[in-house]
Amino acid sequence: MNFEAFDGSYVSKLRAGDASTEQHFVGYFTELITLKLRSRLRAPEVIEDLKQETFSRAFALIRSEGGVRNPERLGPLVNSICNNVLMEQYRASGRVEALDETVAEHIVETRPDALNIAISHDTGNVVRQVLSKLKRRDRDILQAVFLEERDKDRVCREMGVDREYLRVLLHRAKGAFRELYSRRVGEKH
Repeated sequence: MNFEAFDGSYVSKLRAGDASTEQHFVGYFTELITLKLRSRLRAPEVIEDLKQETFSRAFALIRSEGGVRNPERLGPLVNSICNNVLMEQYRASGRVEALDETVAEHIVETRPDALNIAISHDTGNVVRQVLSKLKRRDRDILQAVFLEERDKDRVCREMGVDREYLRVLLHRAKGAFRELYSRRVGEKH
């Protein structure tokens, strides 16, 4: 399966009801949602119902006023909607009961599910590709501050700049990253 990156243009087309974009959206997420639901449910008709409910809520949110604020996070958004629909199904079918906290700690699945792993992996690949195309200084500053979460005063000392100029450098680096990321994501659509 090829993983997609989404952008504002894609979400705008969905919001406007573009048939080919809607068809792509449903085709793309059908496989991922089905994988998730099949790993948790047995009845094919329930899986189909929950899949349709997930799409119904996703389209309602996409088309609502201020619906999707971060188009590049469309995949995780659909995954969250699916998780909510699934939890509602569990509650409705009586599968979720209140548990003692100590018991719950031992049975809660701590590993990420397949969809989260796939989305995280794909997003990570795109970010690494974009970072590799940035100027060295921009790449170094973004890695130090955002990926490594190093103290900004320390980064200032290492780069020989003051906090105010670091802010300017970060602003420029983020702008360069955003521009390359948008181009990269736009190539896929």
